[in-house]
Amino acid sequence: MKQVLVMLLFLAVVLLVGSCEKARTAPALVKKETVTDSVSKEPVTTPIDTVDYNRRVEALSNKDASGRWPVKTVYPLAGAVLPYHRIVAFYGNLYSKRMGILGELPKQQMLQKLQLEVNRWRKADASVITIPALHYIAITAQNTHGKNNLHRLRMPYHQIDIVVDWAKEINGLVFLDVQVGHSTLENELPTLTKYLQLPFVHLGIDPEFSMKNDESPGSKIGTYSAEDVNYTIRFLAKIVRENHLPPKVLIVHRFTQNMVTDYQKIKPLPEVQVVMNMDGFGNKTLKKSTYHDYIFKEPVQFTGFKLFYKNDTKGNGAGLYSPEELLRFKPKPIYIQYQ
Repeated sequence: MKQVLVMLLFLAVVLLVGSCEKARTAPALVKKETVTDSVSKEPVTTPIDTVDYNRRVEALSNKDASGRWPVKTVYPLAGAVLPYHRIVAFYGNLYSKRMGILGELPKQQMLQKLQLEVNRWRKADASVITIPALHYIAITAQNTHGKNNLHRLRMPYHQIDIVVDWAKEINGLVFLDVQVGHSTLENELPTLTKYLQLPFVHLGIDPEFSMKNDESPGSKIGTYSAEDVNYTIRFLAKIVRENHLPPKVLIVHRFTQNMVTDYQKIKPLPEVQVVMNMDGFGNKTLKKSTYHDYIFKEPVQFTGFKLFYKNDTKGNGAGLYSPEELLRFKPKPIYIQYQ
């Protein structure tokens, strides 16, 4: 009898321990996605409505039947800008009237024109919230070699501060664009860290002015590899994690095959959303072909489209693409840039 009692007691303990283990390992009732990124190796929980997210990116694909869109990639962290918003940005530099609309017009006139474009997009597509942005070239490529022989010029912080303040006035985003010339992303991106620590400041990188040989910027179209883009993604992801920020948006300009190599190796992270931005100018037929060949056919995550007020309309009676026309593209661009 004593042996029987001991055996029963042992079985009771085993059942109790097993019950506790099941309680620890049982899935939570809250539906969450867990991923591991390549930077910290720590699990990142993504508390978003994945059903709603999938529905939105499916809508952006515009019923694409090729199987390329929507792209199957990681879910973003909470607070992501995309695909919940469409960004309409003015691009340029305050030192030059030739680099884009941002520096060409006086402040109030420029901001009023930006608001008009935002309103046009809001009217054309009410399914997403359209928000304004100022896309400022913070590091510009130069024809001359400069003091360090790097063919790039960093804009002073006080000028970046002006653009940041303007964006606050209109409750908009800021994109800081980087043209490295003969420098590198590893050398240039850290100089913008204090701005990227702000939740509404994002980043753009321009392969056109990333020169891998001895050519001067502008004499030849430059290039970034997938590893260059992935370095930038990891750099931004670290800032997001360390400062408990919502995800950053990374704009990568592109209008030729060689501007971005090995696109399939680009790896978005939950902390960083990647937009491949069609940056070429010309008539509508040429721009649509470029979008198809280098954006549609080589999917990464999200897409953008650049419109040049002057270069797209020079000798071209058809004018700029309208929001309604661009919304018929596959996929629909979620980032619109005016220069």
